[in-house]
Amino acid sequence: MSQGKILVVDDDPQIRRVLRTTLVVQGYEVADARSGEDALEKVREGRYDLLLLDMNMEGMDGIETCREIRATSDVAIVMLTVRDTERDKVSALDAGADDYVTKPFSTPELLARVRAALRRVPSLENGPQVIRAGELELDLQARRVRLRGNSIRLTPKEFELLRYLASHPNIPVPHMKLLQAVWGPDYGEEVEYLRVFINQLRKKIEADPASPQFILTEPWVGYRFNM
Repeated sequence: MSQGKILVVDDDPQIRRVLRTTLVVQGYEVADARSGEDALEKVREGRYDLLLLDMNMEGMDGIETCREIRATSDVAIVMLTVRDTERDKVSALDAGADDYVTKPFSTPELLARVRAALRRVPSLENGPQVIRAGELELDLQARRVRLRGNSIRLTPKEFELLRYLASHPNIPVPHMKLLQAVWGPDYGEEVEYLRVFINQLRKKIEADPASPQFILTEPWVGYRFNM
């Protein structure tokens, strides 16, 4: 049984071959693209569960490719980068990536990041399948979000983050608990992830992102969903 369908996007043929071999051994179906333009065409033609996207390709780079894909698709995206600076990490996440891996990376690290990007937060037993807060509505089973009757497009991790917060309303959720609930047990210190994702969520669901109604910051602790 396939673990998922992955598109590897890198302009280095050797890296594409290594990644394909590594992922196929783990049970994934793998296709590859040699450029951002090639990736856009393949995403339009087929359905993928995850993209491994090189940040530093010639021509259309990974950031631009990620933004283009995010305009029409909620596929999980892990960015591959040779630069390990906070600015580059934030740029990748801000463009719509769910995660990033710094080259050179080990096989266990890569596979852990892939699993984290594909991860779905289990639904709460006997919990509500539709959560409403004012004019915001989350359909957990259908994975849909509506605001004032209009559909809101969220990336996979944006949805998981909002779902977890909304399923634990009116109580502060610490950074570490939130990271491990949404990304997995290997996470906990990546507070910059939360800053970027919370900012993106606020832009999409808050009337005034600078003065949020739904997702409130608990200084030095984490975030709270106001219901």
